[in-house]
Amino acid sequence: MNVADARLCLLLHGLTAIDDPTLARLLLQSGSPAELAAGGPALWRELGLPARPTQALARTLAGGASVDVDRQLSALVALGADILPITDPRYPPLLRTIHAPPPLLYVRGDAALLSQAQLAMVGSRKASPAGLRAAGAFAAQAVGAGLHVTSGLARGIDGAAHRGALVEGGRSIAVVATGIDRVYPACHRELVGELEKAGCLVSEFPPGVPPLPYNFPRRNRIISGLSLGVLLVEAALPSGSLITARTAVEQGREVFALPWSIYHSGGAGCLHLIRDGARMVETIRDVLEELGPLYALQQDLLPPGDAVQSALQDLTESQQQVLSLVGFEFITVDELSRLSALPVARLLAELSYLELLGLLARGDAGYIRS
Repeated sequence: MNVADARLCLLLHGLTAIDDPTLARLLLQSGSPAELAAGGPALWRELGLPARPTQALARTLAGGASVDVDRQLSALVALGADILPITDPRYPPLLRTIHAPPPLLYVRGDAALLSQAQLAMVGSRKASPAGLRAAGAFAAQAVGAGLHVTSGLARGIDGAAHRGALVEGGRSIAVVATGIDRVYPACHRELVGELEKAGCLVSEFPPGVPPLPYNFPRRNRIISGLSLGVLLVEAALPSGSLITARTAVEQGREVFALPWSIYHSGGAGCLHLIRDGARMVETIRDVLEELGPLYALQQDLLPPGDAVQSALQDLTESQQQVLSLVGFEFITVDELSRLSALPVARLLAELSYLELLGLLARGDAGYIRS
């Protein structure tokens, strides 16, 4: 992205009169940040933007920015970072399918990794030595199986997972809850340098945003949204990592957990998830078996037409059923769940797979045939 496009993205993102879901919708409907800006008030009103935000957008694009865009832009240029609008071909397709996807992503490192097969690994910041060893070992197994390891750059399990992947020569993706120019926690400064060379860092927050508590739960939906599944390595009760697991279920992702002793309080969150239906994991093979066809497809994320036709012949019975229920008018997930008798989590997984094949499209009103 050139400097002019980056500056426009920062202007749009700094506009407090338009929230992120609305900005994402406007970008998708207009086609790109440049087309949105060029459309002017007539287009914005046509896209459903109310009068006051329309006026605010016009003022901002005319030079009335409410944030120091030049400072933000200088920080991005100094880091060699990039901005991916939701309309960018490099924006990860899996993330685009979640509820309220980020309108813009800020990336340091190899942005192409975001569209490749990932396993999220999360857990306690105060992990036990056994938990740290497990995180490193499973990360090494994951990259050996062709998966990238995604986590949140926190102390404990997150850091061990990132390092376990990098030590084995794999790739790792850190989703951060600050501006992409910040390093939090500071003890991971060296790790951040390694991730820039053999992975990437990604944030939905513009440069300069500090580590605010309410941004971490928002960050978690991106960790799961980028990934085929989420592995909870070690977590007590209550635990912020369980938020990521719950979000993964809502997004139709697979959830895995390690089985800890009932006498290890630090593993109570994992046992809680297993009781509620998460797949118990002993080796990476358990993860790969459960990911099934979505993992195979992600190796070649958006296959060419012949591959799609071949994949159509290999649809499972439930995938064929879901596809038959979606027509050329939008249908909601609740209605699809009622008609198919599939649990919502299973249904969302099938919908994500069909969407990756290009057979379905997702909108605010539900799903529709492509």
